[in-house]
Amino acid sequence: MNARTAFDDLFERRLTYPDFEPQARLARLVGLDVQKSRLSKILGLLVNSNGLEAWANRHHGGAQATLEAILRRPPLVVLAGDVGSGKTELAETIGDSVARQEGIDITLLPLSLSTRGQGRVGEMTLLLSAVFDYAFEQASRLKGGGGRSRGAIIMLVDEADALAQSRENAQMHHEDRAGVNAFIRGIDRLANARLPAAVIMCTNRLSALDPAVRRRAADVLTFDRPNDEQRRFVLQHLMSPLGINGPHLEALVAATGPVRGTRDYGFTFSDLTQRLVPSIILDAYPNSPVVGQRAIDIARSILPTPPFRDGEQR
Repeated sequence: MNARTAFDDLFERRLTYPDFEPQARLARLVGLDVQKSRLSKILGLLVNSNGLEAWANRHHGGAQATLEAILRRPPLVVLAGDVGSGKTELAETIGDSVARQEGIDITLLPLSLSTRGQGRVGEMTLLLSAVFDYAFEQASRLKGGGGRSRGAIIMLVDEADALAQSRENAQMHHEDRAGVNAFIRGIDRLANARLPAAVIMCTNRLSALDPAVRRRAADVLTFDRPNDEQRRFVLQHLMSPLGINGPHLEALVAATGPVRGTRDYGFTFSDLTQRLVPSIILDAYPNSPVVGQRAIDIARSILPTPPFRDGEQR
């Protein structure tokens, strides 16, 4: 990288795992156990193929052709779903789980918004090429023998639809098309070299991503608003220590879900943890304990975050 494309121009920061702080944040993401487990496994295979090969040798000797079909996948995972569903928080903390699972250090590099450029000819292509040049260089140093990695790089692209929107859009600027091409070339370059590196993309608009980007994804994990069971799990975890259980807890579950004739959607995970529970506590603080009926009244007074309508036909 030259002075024009220094690290701070390409990435927001550098995070290294394992670390206690992201481990605690990941543990607080209740209700997402399926996504946590699947994403940890996918990333583990993408950045450290030694684990998959060891598993195959134990259980399925001679399955090399099958392994190759898995290991040839581009190192890209897309997290798609509604606002406030935990996509970005999971993407920022899952590296800790992968690091502990694989026994290696993981470095997370969240792309800076500046990599989208300011519309100048060639700028976005130059920046994205520099992003992948840096990742390629760092990951090359971590590639070990026999598929065993000494560490790994994970790049995070939040609001990915703004960076890799579909080139089929007739109104798309030429510079944006060139940027998507550069992004795809970067993914392919990492895949062909089989480096210990992966890319996580987060988006509220899966249908807006370029088809070639979606096609390259090793997996697309979807995130929905919590259902009754998930809201009950979250609320019980947070409200039981305050004495809210039984009928009051069930009333909270109902109040935070869809309301017939009023709205067809319920609270998001972040609505529950960042808006509802703090509002209940602040209402009681500093002179009163939390009371069940009052907590229910507060829940009914809060409007959940409106859903983002992707418009994709599923």
